[in-house]
Amino acid sequence: MENTKDLTEHSSRSERKRRDSFGMFDGYDSCSEDTSSSSSSDESEEEVAPLPSSLPIIKNNGQVYTYPDGKSGMATCEMCGMVGVRDAFYSKTKRFCSVSCSRSYSSNSKKASILARLQGKPPTKKAKVLQKQPLVAKLAAYAQYQATLQNQVKTKTAVPVEGFSWGNYITSNNLTAAPVTCFKHAPMGTCWGDISEGVRVEVPNTDCSLPTKVFWIAGIVKLAGYNALLRYEGFENDSSVDFWCNVCGSDIHPVGWCATSGKSLVPPRTIQHKYTNWKAFIVKRLTGAKTLPPDFSQKVSESMQYPFKPSMRVEVVDKTHLCRTRVAVVESVIGGRLRLVYEESEDKTDDFWCHMYSPLIHHIGWSRSIGHRFKRSDITKKQDGHYYDAPPHLFAKVKEVDPSGEWFKEGMKLEAIDPLNLSAICVATIRKVLADGYLMIGIDGSEAADGSDWFCYHATSPSIFPVGFCEINAIELAPPRGYAKLPFKWFDYLRETDSIAAPVKLFNKEVPNHGFHIRMKLEAVDLMEPRLVCVATVTRIIHRLLRIHFDGWEEEYDQWVDCESPDLYPVGWCQLTGYQLQPPAPQTSRDSQSSSSKQKKKAKSQQYKGHKKMTSLQLKEELLDGEEYNFLQGASDQESNGSASYYIKQEP
Repeated sequence: MENTKDLTEHSSRSERKRRDSFGMFDGYDSCSEDTSSSSSSDESEEEVAPLPSSLPIIKNNGQVYTYPDGKSGMATCEMCGMVGVRDAFYSKTKRFCSVSCSRSYSSNSKKASILARLQGKPPTKKAKVLQKQPLVAKLAAYAQYQATLQNQVKTKTAVPVEGFSWGNYITSNNLTAAPVTCFKHAPMGTCWGDISEGVRVEVPNTDCSLPTKVFWIAGIVKLAGYNALLRYEGFENDSSVDFWCNVCGSDIHPVGWCATSGKSLVPPRTIQHKYTNWKAFIVKRLTGAKTLPPDFSQKVSESMQYPFKPSMRVEVVDKTHLCRTRVAVVESVIGGRLRLVYEESEDKTDDFWCHMYSPLIHHIGWSRSIGHRFKRSDITKKQDGHYYDAPPHLFAKVKEVDPSGEWFKEGMKLEAIDPLNLSAICVATIRKVLADGYLMIGIDGSEAADGSDWFCYHATSPSIFPVGFCEINAIELAPPRGYAKLPFKWFDYLRETDSIAAPVKLFNKEVPNHGFHIRMKLEAVDLMEPRLVCVATVTRIIHRLLRIHFDGWEEEYDQWVDCESPDLYPVGWCQLTGYQLQPPAPQTSRDSQSSSSKQKKKAKSQQYKGHKKMTSLQLKEELLDGEEYNFLQGASDQESNGSASYYIKQEP
């Protein structure tokens, strides 16, 4: 059925029916204002091959780490007091051991209440057992500290966020939000249609003193995600009573709904005197106009039905050791986001949040099928009839690949988004090639000796890039920790490490027509605190890669995210699904960050600023092993929103 409905027919029938399709006048006249499955449960955790013995070793808190240049340097976290290897600490100043400590310090230094973005109310009453934990610990030793940190969190008071209004935020700052059609995984993302400014709807009339609930017709003045700025018909250019409303809410209906539902249409009291014949006015205004499709509310309801159910068992990444997966049980589902509780957590506090289409979750038996490390649980809830394995068809599908020809090999170099620090794209190495196109990757210079911080990306993942991607697209590339020869140059590094770059043609170069533009607002998951959904802004677009900035926070907390990530949502998603939205950090917190952040940014630019782009000739000769490619200049800080590839092979 079409997304809009021509209202001309209603005007023609208005002369034949007393209560026409607008349904207003009968009502108005009478209301005058006087663990895993059997296939994987028997499998013990695989041993990862040790790193080359030529790398110096440092022992810290019982854990072993490699350090490229042998300089040990220690540091103490200014928040929690933990002592560790300096270059394994978070941020360029090495003042904190983790993202959580850095953020907590930012709040406490001003003696302000804990910021809502860090300690916002749980999404639902059911989720009050949530603990504030980072996605993973940067150091294995930090995992030992988490228990203490969790106990501290329980005593902190959440900051109420009822005062934040998307409508006021957008109107007062003249902001633009990403359209719903940018988010295919979100409710109505694939069937939003041509809902736009000018569409007419029937909504409750709040400018009325009648004791009963009545309605009036309003037009959409501005769209911001699911939210629409509405103006009652008859106010013309008067915006004094404009109001924001969620289009998918229960109080918005297509024109004609009142007539079929027996509801009354009553003009607002403020403008009631403007016309003596409101029926003629409405017929004239609505002739040729568009409204919501009659089955709009049904479509909304259907798009909010989720196949994952509580008590389903899945395999999910181990948040304390990225290199392996664990069995977890779905505890709750909110808007397609899953609260997963690790199977061996008896008190259900050891949890992990992700979307049902996240690449971090898989069906039971997935790890064994591809050769991925897996932590066997001592508790198997499958024996309890209340728990059951989630069917494999529910999970996101990856593209099929053909590794029979030229393919990724262990030791090849590439660039990858660091899952431990999503604001950085780092120098990385393929450490292991798994089945079905999956790769185990490590960040050069910061790998644990046992490979416990390796992470798994699929070969088609938009989070891995060929050597030279950052240089060409004017993105700052994070060199290996401890690498002294700065500015970093790939040519020198490849020679020094006797390595080769992964072939450019093996990477995913598809760029969908995503529809995002710079400065668009949206709601985004803080992937370092994956239970939090925050007010955010798109600040850069590099092909399909988006730079997400969390409003009110410093740029060091920005995150690189793919345009099709299931962790991005339209404005109004939290309100629609009942999830708790974290508002921008208050102004006082922004001021407290300003002085230190300026110094951080200055040091950052001095340390990592590289030379100008490498020439095409150098790239051909030293990176591509004889094959000729032309590198296209990336759309740095511009919209790159087409189907063009990152690289185009030069035809002979």
